[in-house]
Amino acid sequence: MQSGLVERLFDRRTLTRLTQLAELDPGLVLDDFTTSEARAALGDAEVIVSSWGCPPLDRAVLDAAPRLRAVIHAAGSVKHHITDACWERGIQVASAAWANALPVAEYTVAAVLFANKQVLRSSADYRELRAGYDILAAYGTAGNYRRTVGIVGASQIGRRVLELLRPYDLDLLLHDPYLDPDEAGALGARLVPLDELCALSDVVSVHAPQLPETRGLISRHRLAMMKDGTTLVNTSRGALIDQDALTGELVAGRLSAVLDVTDPDVPPEDSPLYELPNVLLTPHVAGSLGTELHRMAAAAADELARYAVGLPFAHPVLPRDLPRSA
Repeated sequence: MQSGLVERLFDRRTLTRLTQLAELDPGLVLDDFTTSEARAALGDAEVIVSSWGCPPLDRAVLDAAPRLRAVIHAAGSVKHHITDACWERGIQVASAAWANALPVAEYTVAAVLFANKQVLRSSADYRELRAGYDILAAYGTAGNYRRTVGIVGASQIGRRVLELLRPYDLDLLLHDPYLDPDEAGALGARLVPLDELCALSDVVSVHAPQLPETRGLISRHRLAMMKDGTTLVNTSRGALIDQDALTGELVAGRLSAVLDVTDPDVPPEDSPLYELPNVLLTPHVAGSLGTELHRMAAAAADELARYAVGLPFAHPVLPRDLPRSA
């Protein structure tokens, strides 16, 4: 994993637990498998605990690790470092993606509820007016009662968002090409085509993975289909949305947005996204941050405990699932 990440990821209790479960040197943190130190460690390793910044486990690395049986990833996606060679060798893989999904879902739910309450608009108005005014007249269309929220993608995050939104008086729509209506109904949502979701929703929240077929999924055409005043929430990947078309809609004031991700990852200094009153722009903070990192580390320790006593992983990553996951 990245140098310096261990101190942020593992609190003392989890680090102690790891050293009790396995012969593990907390001071040995690798971000390069080609060094002599790495080669010596790989020769003895049965399990790799990885996180952000882990180099690819290609065939050459695996040849240097003849005892390696499992990789436990204390983060989300494993696509960067788990290669075909890992599956060919029968390496077991676990991920804390489920744990990283929780804060993203919480951020999303907060964004949905604030969006329907027109918090961005009312905050900007209040800052400008600096006086009392008729809020009932100004925000007659605000509120979360009987609003329609569209969820794009029944990913781990999308499913958690639906679960958290279920207690509210909302009409929940869902688009996912891999689900049928009964499965969507079990999640508390109505399965609809993406165009219909965009046209009907007061808030559209994107939770699909970034794949070649999902690039530009929320296209200029679909943005144009959204009702005036719709809020688009994106905590997935910026490339899923036509960024130029979205920026045009936001500058015009027709739509609002809560954007934790953009394309490019950091907008240019002169981007209007930084200044628009109808945009909440955050620097990819929806995922695990601060104390939330410790949840992912604890999840990795739980998986190591299961491995140590011969139990299957609670949250395995299977090769068949990778083509449609983040």
